[in-house]
Amino acid sequence: MESQAYPMLFSPIKVGTQEVKNRVFMPPVSTNLADHGYVTDALVDHYTARAKGGVGLIITEVVTVEPTYTYLPGDMCCYDDTFIPGWEKLAAAVHQYGAKIMPQLFHPAYMAFNVPGTPRLIAPSFVGPSYAREAPRPITIDEIHELTRQFGDAAVRMQKAGVDGVEVHAAHAHGMLGGFLSPQYNKRTDEYGGSLDARMRFLLEVIAEIRERCGKDFIIDVRISGDEYTDGGLTLNDMIYVSRRLEKAGVDMIHVSGGTTIKRGSAIPAAGTKQASHAALSREIKKHVKIPVATVGRINEAWIAEELIEDGAADICMMGRANLCDAEFCNKAAAGRAEEVRPCIGCLRCLNGIMFGKPISCTVNPDVEHDEAGFEPAAEKKNVLVVGAGPAGMEAAYIAARRGHNVVLVDKQEEPGGQLRIASVPPAKQELTRVIKYQFSRLAEAGVDVRMGVELTAEDIQRDFAGYEVVLAYGAEPIVPGFMTGFKQVMTADDLLAGRAFPGKKIVIVGGGSVGCETADYLAPLVNDLAPSNRDVTLIEMTKTLAANEGGAGRAVLVTRILDKGVHVLTEAKLTGVTEDTISYEKDGEEHVIEGADTLVLALGYRPNTALADALAEAGFACHVLGDSKQCGNLRDAIEAGYKAACEL
Repeated sequence: MESQAYPMLFSPIKVGTQEVKNRVFMPPVSTNLADHGYVTDALVDHYTARAKGGVGLIITEVVTVEPTYTYLPGDMCCYDDTFIPGWEKLAAAVHQYGAKIMPQLFHPAYMAFNVPGTPRLIAPSFVGPSYAREAPRPITIDEIHELTRQFGDAAVRMQKAGVDGVEVHAAHAHGMLGGFLSPQYNKRTDEYGGSLDARMRFLLEVIAEIRERCGKDFIIDVRISGDEYTDGGLTLNDMIYVSRRLEKAGVDMIHVSGGTTIKRGSAIPAAGTKQASHAALSREIKKHVKIPVATVGRINEAWIAEELIEDGAADICMMGRANLCDAEFCNKAAAGRAEEVRPCIGCLRCLNGIMFGKPISCTVNPDVEHDEAGFEPAAEKKNVLVVGAGPAGMEAAYIAARRGHNVVLVDKQEEPGGQLRIASVPPAKQELTRVIKYQFSRLAEAGVDVRMGVELTAEDIQRDFAGYEVVLAYGAEPIVPGFMTGFKQVMTADDLLAGRAFPGKKIVIVGGGSVGCETADYLAPLVNDLAPSNRDVTLIEMTKTLAANEGGAGRAVLVTRILDKGVHVLTEAKLTGVTEDTISYEKDGEEHVIEGADTLVLALGYRPNTALADALAEAGFACHVLGDSKQCGNLRDAIEAGYKAACEL
């Protein structure tokens, strides 16, 4: 696979005795698409789409090697021969496009899913994660030997199925092997604990077992954390030594990640954080080994992957979310069409539902399995009017046009994006602008007639668009309780972020959801140094926590940042009244008064704007209402609603 645009990224590389066609590898990303551990047609379709899209090598999600402990209910297994036929089908499907495929072998240990009937969890020692309900049981030496054999058995089954190798997961202080390696979880005093050499003994025995039974032509890759970024955890110096030992043990490739799964945001970086988050680790480790070294961590664009390889930070780039968001990422980038790649914004909504048993999804790609192509041509070509050029409206217009309809898209604003333009303003949200540009650029290609700066009334639609299928996707409006408007300067978070209003210096924000927290982040000083020019920001939230609808790393990074910036946070506090100069709230049964504030900012959520829909309904004019116009949600909800509505027209 040659590329003039990114020649290093799309050059071949030898891993062990095998050659991989390019250096874009897909790392493990859980899908929840398996059926009781077995490969399904949905899984085959998922990975085949990425192979067809040009990925050089795919490492699947975790594959558990024994039956007692489950990692996620929808993950894959290979603890007996009944799993081999599904893997044969998956390997053959991927190989037809010249890609290679390897499962990630894993034992969840103290990270196991608490399926009813599961015995007490096992671990290197009695130490488990902070959320554990009870301390795990230390695994015995006889069990270590048995589990080593089970890793080898699983690798042999994978080899029989026709895969190209295996990845052994020993990163993130995660699962059995990662836990044994990490001093945070391994407190043993026998031959498998204490020194770093002893802690890596189990891992080295697993590698030796696989190599002896599968031979030299079977790729063995080990995933490690190059640094756990935690006091008392593994350091870069530790992992340079581990990497050299792995190479000596016959490992063909080292996949360098970083952090731990418990320290949120350290292993899987959140939106708005730097790309290639673990590249400094891979760069240093690469200096000390001769086998290929891969880096990972929010590498979402081809230019940075090319730069990492060219600059010697890594030999291989693991690009998971980028290939999830656009299965054709590699083909588009290699052809010099990077601007056509569906942009991954790093939001991690692909993983947020995984722990609750939901299948993998993507905010920007509403049809992950078919890469936004799981629709049929329209049986009857229709005239379609879409009102609103936000994410839901643009998605609906594009898909409807792709299905063969004649589509007109109208918006009263001069620029597309709707609420998404406002959402892109706070720190770490700038990548949302890429979504707007991507969605808007596709409309002309699909033949959509776009009319910006045009506001339609119900009468206009009845007169000028009679006979059209009408789709309303013009968004929502902020909730503004009347009793809060008596303060001397009141504004919504939307008005503030859109530049329609400008606050004073001492600001009170009501509402600690995502919008309220992001607005506080936007207003608070970058450095909390008590400088006289700094704004003073107070955030009032009724519930116990902040940004409750956000998940994992994104929420952790946002809340930590506003606390570091010195935002005064009042949770379990309810605003009870305002005068022209004071703001009153109740907390712990006591009334408090804030005096001297300049501005009250309302971030209390949204309600659907139903005015146009109501007027059309009153006139007997049928229409489809979607996105925030129907029910307020997040960006993924909006794009998915637009996609589904267009598929049904």
